[in-house]
Amino acid sequence: MSQQMNVRPESLGILSMSSTQSRPGNWKSVSNTPQPSLGRRGMRGNLGAPLEKAKDRKGTLKRLLNYFKNEWKYVMLLCVTIILGVCMGVMAPRFQAEAIDHIKSSELGSLKKILILMLAAYVIHGLSTLLQGFLSAKLSQRVIFRLRGDLFRKITNLPIAYIDTHSHGDIMSRMTNDAENIANIVSSSLSSLLSGMLMLIGTIAMMLSYSPLLTLLSCSTVMLTVVFTTNITRYMRKYFVKRQELLGKLNGTVEEMVTNTRTVTAYNRQAAEVQGFSETADELTKTGIIAEIIGGSMGPIMNMLSNVSFVVVAVFGARFALSGDISIGVISAFIIYAKQFSRPINELAQLYGQIQTALAGGERIFRILDEKEEDKSGGEIVKPIKGVIEFRNVNFSYVPGKPVIRNFSLQVCSGKKIALVGSTGSGKTTIINLLMRFYHVDSGEILLDGKSIYDISTDELRDAIGIVLQDTVLFTDTIRNNLCYASRDITQEELEAAAASSHCDDLIANLTDGYDTVLESSGANLSQGQRQLLTICRAFLSKPSILILDEATSSVDTRTEMCIQDAMTELMNQRTSLIIAHRLSTIQDADEIIVMDHGEIVESGNHEELLAKKGRYYDLYMTQFAGQEI
Repeated sequence: MSQQMNVRPESLGILSMSSTQSRPGNWKSVSNTPQPSLGRRGMRGNLGAPLEKAKDRKGTLKRLLNYFKNEWKYVMLLCVTIILGVCMGVMAPRFQAEAIDHIKSSELGSLKKILILMLAAYVIHGLSTLLQGFLSAKLSQRVIFRLRGDLFRKITNLPIAYIDTHSHGDIMSRMTNDAENIANIVSSSLSSLLSGMLMLIGTIAMMLSYSPLLTLLSCSTVMLTVVFTTNITRYMRKYFVKRQELLGKLNGTVEEMVTNTRTVTAYNRQAAEVQGFSETADELTKTGIIAEIIGGSMGPIMNMLSNVSFVVVAVFGARFALSGDISIGVISAFIIYAKQFSRPINELAQLYGQIQTALAGGERIFRILDEKEEDKSGGEIVKPIKGVIEFRNVNFSYVPGKPVIRNFSLQVCSGKKIALVGSTGSGKTTIINLLMRFYHVDSGEILLDGKSIYDISTDELRDAIGIVLQDTVLFTDTIRNNLCYASRDITQEELEAAAASSHCDDLIANLTDGYDTVLESSGANLSQGQRQLLTICRAFLSKPSILILDEATSSVDTRTEMCIQDAMTELMNQRTSLIIAHRLSTIQDADEIIVMDHGEIVESGNHEELLAKKGRYYDLYMTQFAGQEI
């Protein structure tokens, strides 16, 4: 069957291929346009970025850690590498101190051994850091591969109702932005977090072993750095938040301009659009300057505070050295330890915001993973399928208390062509949604060959139905793969026969690579009518017992419509067909025409009978063909 299942509930305007479609009533579409990354410059990290927190951080963290279970070998190897690197990083200054003291005391005999140990420590530390980067990247990609795989499988199995009622951009953002945030944390921050904590512990231990008092003096300047960082971050965050908001607004303006450039040009609104863009850009420039000044000042100020720490160590260390409490080599080691001590604190402060953002993203991903999947239960249907469809007293509402379908009853005999007509919002497409089990009825029954559709698995049900929609959906792939989308077991002979029957064989023959031609941007290099012919051919190849045509010719010209009509006539031959149409010229030969209004059948009969009644169908017909005012 055709895989275009995005049939929109017309009464609410819920589903369309565009994720920006508004939803009436209380169904609010939340904008989740991915915002540009502010990146990390110098020592700022993302301290000024808006901090998004997860509501259940412990639960989310626990679930994320479950994805590391299968990667325990990489985790253990990473931990060993980090521990080795931290040990070497802590021991290297000690070797340096001993070397300086040996030089001062002219004890050159063991100096060579100490220098070799110091060199080995720095080399091993550098190699372990390099290996940490490799292992972290490998671990992050393996973890995120499994997480994205689970999320994609979940999305493909979610009910259509869920997709209809949630922003498409938000769903895609969870697959891209949120998953990428988690990957970045694992690749760049996990090792930094562990090594930072171990480095703090090791450095403090070494400093205390040399001089508790000098350690206390060194830590005082580091605490001053932490206090400054905390306060300046609070001040600068509002500017970064405002800058992100303005970036989102500016991107939205550009996107609308590019998407709707024909409309803007047609109404000569270029100057007005440029003015609106300039106003937003000016405000963004001012905010960006302030944000960059504040953010850019953090590095120099923190370097200055770090240098103050060196001065403190040098001054008080010299006094302690003169009094014989410590050696000159210890002073040099303390200067290095003071730097090593402040660096992990600054990194941990930056990682806090990134980890919180990643946990929030993880929570959003798990929220989708926890959604109930579509009910595909049911058994097989007796083959061959006759295509007898029956609706019995069906009632349905998208929003409780606001019925869309009211006591709908209809029997469609095998091989008959039934047309559903009516004004927008009358419930025509909703009937198709219910038949396809995209939504479940509130009450009543829908039968296929005498068997409830809820006793038939969705795979069996949908394999029996082919759909051709108004909004043609083709994929960025070869024409062959697009046509064989419902089944890959199609022979070349069957493919060519279907193309001839759907009148798209000449179209394909005139393309450079024929069936192997790759469609650009989902068929943007073809006309609307050409794309529609290809979707009809795809429906042919799905070999359905029941055919659904939903406004299949409403967006093409009259000449193309005639060609498509011929293709559809061939396609509908000996198949039960349900046709939704606003152009009444396309359904005049239907076996029965069902006129709907507010979810109810108000008239039924063939074209001549309904015209003779001079009822609702007559009014619709005269409006289209006689220009009569109703």
